[in-house]
Amino acid sequence: MTFASINRSMNCLALAAAVAFACLAVGGSAQAQTPSALAAARELVALKGGNSMFAPLIPGVIERAKQSLVPTNPQLIDPLNQVAEQLKREYAPKSVEIENEVARVYAQHFTEAELRDILAFYKSPVGRKMVTEEPKAIEQSLKAAQDWAAKFSDVVLERFRTEMKKKGYDL
Repeated sequence: MTFASINRSMNCLALAAAVAFACLAVGGSAQAQTPSALAAARELVALKGGNSMFAPLIPGVIERAKQSLVPTNPQLIDPLNQVAEQLKREYAPKSVEIENEVARVYAQHFTEAELRDILAFYKSPVGRKMVTEEPKAIEQSLKAAQDWAAKFSDVVLERFRTEMKKKGYDL
């Protein structure tokens, strides 16, 4: 994985984390957060693959911190890499904190009964298929949208040229 792809992933994760924490701040009392509701929410997050979605967060933060130190200390790249690996191992257990925060967000937006119903769905055959196929469908949808936008951009650009030509400008 390149630094650029890590950086893009980190930006997406940072946005997701910011949204999650904003939900915490704004909707602080939306639902009662009983221990069993939080447990159901944690299970839901895990079933939906949330744990793996947030897995790059800790290593990514460490990598970004390391990369911020490299330009002013290029001679220290090897020791910085060693410290980064040490910190990744040391901070790996903090992923539970992220999972708990995300579970709190879900527990704010859904009652315990709703969480149990959602869990039942995700444990059903069609729910399990949803978990495995939805990321593929989303990826293909994003690619289709990008392809459509590229084609549409050509149409719009041609219209700009046509309309500007009517005004006496040759683009």
